[in-house]
Order: sequence, then C-alpha cells, then structure tokens
Amino acid sequence: MSPRRGKSPPAGPARLDAAEHEVAAGTRTLVIGPYRTRAPVGQADANARDVGARLAEAVGLAGAIDLAVVDAVQAPLGTLRPATYLGKGKAEEIGERVKNEEIALVVMDCALTPVQQRNLEKVFGCKVIDRTGLILEIFGRRARTKEGTLQVELAHLEYQKSRLVRSWTHLERQRGGFGFLGGPGETQIEADRRVILERMDKIERDLEAVKRTRALHRAGRKRVPYPVVALVGYTNAGKSTVFNRLTAAEVLARDMLFATLDPTARAVKLPHGADVMLSDTVGFISDLPTMLIAAFRATLEDAIEADILLHVRDVSHGDSEAQAADVQAILRDLGVDPADGGRVIEVWNKADLLSPEEQERQLALAALKPDWARPVLVSALTGEGMDRLSAAIENRIARARPVYRLTLDPGDGRSLAWLHQNGEVLGREDGEDGALSLTVRLPPEREGAFGARFPAAERHY
Repeated sequence: MSPRRGKSPPAGPARLDAAEHEVAAGTRTLVIGPYRTRAPVGQADANARDVGARLAEAVGLAGAIDLAVVDAVQAPLGTLRPATYLGKGKAEEIGERVKNEEIALVVMDCALTPVQQRNLEKVFGCKVIDRTGLILEIFGRRARTKEGTLQVELAHLEYQKSRLVRSWTHLERQRGGFGFLGGPGETQIEADRRVILERMDKIERDLEAVKRTRALHRAGRKRVPYPVVALVGYTNAGKSTVFNRLTAAEVLARDMLFATLDPTARAVKLPHGADVMLSDTVGFISDLPTMLIAAFRATLEDAIEADILLHVRDVSHGDSEAQAADVQAILRDLGVDPADGGRVIEVWNKADLLSPEEQERQLALAALKPDWARPVLVSALTGEGMDRLSAAIENRIARARPVYRLTLDPGDGRSLAWLHQNGEVLGREDGEDGALSLTVRLPPEREGAFGARFPAAERHY
C-alpha cells in the first residue's frame, strides 16, 4: 500500500495552475463517446442532441484542464452492460489501443458507477474518469472565491463517497480526482467514510454562513436598489464576453468550457441613464450532475432572484436548440419559468460567425416573435447589436417603473433638473403661460422622494 501522504504545503493559485497544467498537459488521453443508439422503453430519446456535437463537447471539457487528447471516438451502444457499461468486445478493443498507444487516461462521456469504473480500469490498464469526474476537475481548477471552492469540494466529496475503495492502491489519491492540487484532491484514498462525512458537514455549515452573507449583500443592493440583470446560458455561449461588452470590464472570457465559475457583479449605467447590477454566472451543461446543481445553487441565487435574466445562446452552434432546452430545464429546476417574457430576454450571440444570409434569417425569425419574447441578435465580440440589447434591457426595466404626470410652475428650473437627475422625462408640453406639463418615469427607490416633492402628481400607469 502506498504510504500515507500529509497535506501539501500551501500554494498560491499561480503555483497550483502551473503544477496542474504540467501534470495534465503530459497526460495522453483518449475520449470515448458511449452513446445510446436507441432510448430505453418509456424514456425520452437520449440522442436528441447531435452525436458529433456531444463528442466535440467532451473533447472541449478535456481540453479545459489541458489534457493531451490523442483521439476521440464514438462507441455506439444498443444496451448498457452493468459491469463495464460498454460491451465486452468494444472494451477489449479500446484496451488494446490504450496499450499500443500508451494512453494514460480514458475519459468516458457518461456517468459510470464505481463498479463500472473499476472494471474498465482493469480492462484498459489505465485510469478512467467519467463525465461527472471530469466536470468536477474543471470546477476544481476554475473556482477562486471561498464560496466556489467550498461548493466544489462538497460536490467532489459527495462524488467520492462511493469511490473509496481501499483495494485500488495503485491510485495514489482518491478515485476520480486528477487535479485539485492543494484542494479537495488532497483527501487520500485511505480516508474512511466517517472523515468524509464530517468534512461535508463542516463545508455545509460554512456554506450556510456564505449564503447568509450573500443574502445580506443582496438586501443591501435592494436598499440601493438597482435592478439585477443576470446572465445565464450554456457554457461557452459567450456570457462573459457579453458581460465585458456591457460593463467594459475584463472578466475572464475565453473560448473554453466553464471559463467562469465564480459569480461576478458590476454596476452598469445604461444609455438612457438607468443603473443596473449586472451579474455573470456559471455556464450550464447537458447532464449536469445533480450534486453540482445542489452545490452551486447558492451561486445561482443571484440569477434566481434577478429582475431580468439574459439567456445567452450561441446561435452559430449546431446544437443551439438542444443547448437552450438544457438551460431552460435547469432554470425550471431552480424555480425560474424560462417562458416568463417579462423577465427573460434571449440573447442570440456570436452573430459574427454566421453568414450574411444566415444573419438575415435569424433576424427574420426573431421578428416573428411577439415583442415581449423577441430575441436580440448580437455579436458580443464585435459589438454588433449590443445597442439593441441595451434598449431591450431598458424596456424591460421600464415596464416595472411607475409613470406620473405633473405640471411645473413657470421658471421652476430646480424641479425640472431634479426630475432629469432622478427619473426619465418621457414627454413635455410647454404651456402658453410658461408652465410645463410633464410625463416622467421613476425608479422605485425615488418614488417616495418624488411623492414628497410633487404631491399633486398623478399616477399615469
């Protein structure tokens, strides 16, 4: 049995990233797409998504932690084998290739049971991780805030509970882990379930404290209060690029799956003067493990409680419709109705990757939608259409703001200046005697001060 190792010495994020990159970049990896050729009786079609796109996504996940992907192959399945997931012949064929090409890691783009994972490692003669394990590795690499790292560790420990198998001593660390240097992966395979459960209990208590702190922050924002606009969408749809374009910030925005894992919020002034709080969130993905939905619920609370949701879609992607369906399903699980036209704006991003003809077609499709559900076609990379997006956000915000009519005495420039500074003057009529008849729209937080200053004003709608 391998000697028990102590905890690694503390290391900063830069050291960890460099070390993890060095380990992962040298790992020859084979990605396997074991996709069902038909759905089980009574279940929805498992292959509604394009098989090629699914495999490409799996390669993207592996690339997100710098694995050296040698090849990606499909392994069509008629029925699942309880012992190895794959059929015996296919498993042996892959095992032969692993041996001949000196593959060190096989990524299975599916969810494996602990027994299936161990049996495949016996056949392949190398380490095997499934889709859930791979996503956890990415989350472990990307998370930076205290909340993010706690959530990742909790999900990782939940995943590992059933994979603490003492007989597999050739794996120096806990099963399924690859990175997590200085993080959750430090838990050794010799650690027993009691230690794991105690650690999970502590993390859950710490997360409750983080949730309370975030709730106080949200309450503080509501006292300001700015409307909250949250970006949601499939991973790599371009949410962070949209965020950067709207805020002129420099949040990490790369062509990489799960580039953003920690919530980011910025105050933004829209073109007509409205202030909003813009929040970027973790990207969604198909077959997101249940444990991750639960673990990251606190991160998504800003999105759940947002006044407006920007559902960012990559319309250049061949699986855009399926990706949108995945996001909508997760939003429903979180209690958000994606069909709520008063709250959700679809942002059709990456228009720059479309041909001019396809752009015209997408614009025509958007125009067919009713005004309250009309998508906005943009290219966050080039800035095309971002003015339309800002206008759409302002229009949604305006729907929830009260409108008043009032008359100002001639020469009351101070009151007119106050209205321009604290609200929007929608209409103005100059009377012959110099009086001004105004129609104004106010943010909710200024309505009280407005009422005190202009008690004769009448609510319009």
